[in-house]
Amino acid sequence: MPRDTKDAVGTDAGGPLADLADLILNVGRLVRARTPEGPQVVTLTETERQVMRVVDLYPGAAPSEIARRTRLQRTNVSTALRSLEAKGMVSRAATNGRGIAVRPTERAAANLRVLRAAWAQELAVILGDDLDTVRKCTHLLSHLEQRLTADDQGGP
Repeated sequence: MPRDTKDAVGTDAGGPLADLADLILNVGRLVRARTPEGPQVVTLTETERQVMRVVDLYPGAAPSEIARRTRLQRTNVSTALRSLEAKGMVSRAATNGRGIAVRPTERAAANLRVLRAAWAQELAVILGDDLDTVRKCTHLLSHLEQRLTADDQGGP
């Protein structure tokens, strides 16, 4: 928790920080609702989406690291990885010793390109050309994500 949270948290059920969290959750839901469907997009469950995000950001991550970063149970990650492998989205390979490295496939990369293009198009219609504000918001949310996924290890 930040050192001086009195002003940020306030007395109104969390104040501006709670408002930010609520907006992040709702905007994410609204963007996801506009995600394209059809044969060009591989449909994923919420758990599979969480796992794919980590696999995309950290190619070669071990299943235990994926579980830690997603805050999912290891068994749920294993189930999601089996399903993603069956869908052609990830490959798993043995590393030195008994480890496993998980990597996104070209199909996953193509799927992500389609999704990112669709998301960008949707947001461009709404936000126009205010890219300076978009960059600032992206920076804030990236920092928040890094801190939330790193807090177990005390660093990024």
